[in-house]
Amino acid sequence: MIRLIMIGIVIICACTIVIAQGGGAVEAKAASGPHVPERGTAERKAIVDALRLPVEKMVKQPVIFKIDHLMSQNNFAFLLGKPARPDGAALDYSGTGYQAAVEAGAFDDGIVALLRKVNGKWKVVQYVIGATDVPYVEWDKKYGAPKGIFPQ
Repeated sequence: MIRLIMIGIVIICACTIVIAQGGGAVEAKAASGPHVPERGTAERKAIVDALRLPVEKMVKQPVIFKIDHLMSQNNFAFLLGKPARPDGAALDYSGTGYQAAVEAGAFDDGIVALLRKVNGKWKVVQYVIGATDVPYVEWDKKYGAPKGIFPQ
């Protein structure tokens, strides 16, 4: 009789552990869904700073980003916005690789960027400035990024 009670207790404990682990898995899955890195957070600053370096090198001037869409999930982040001067003014693309497109009227001053967190640091996977189409349509497939971070 005592043996049956002990077996019952073991079964109840095992069921409790399985239920607890299942609940934890659901919470972890929900936590890994797409989210907006809010202003002032370390995550947002790290993403934007990682993008800022290659963009400043390309446009040969300091930049900030006027962000229209920023979404992060599973160590990927997608940003859509406009690069601007630190005072908020439009960038001057003269003397850059974008000058000819601007002069030809084949330039949209927006930026789209895909970043990935690798070994705790955000790295730029791909970015495009001035696209007159939607360059990120296949980025989820090409780079394995979650669809939920891209504008719908």
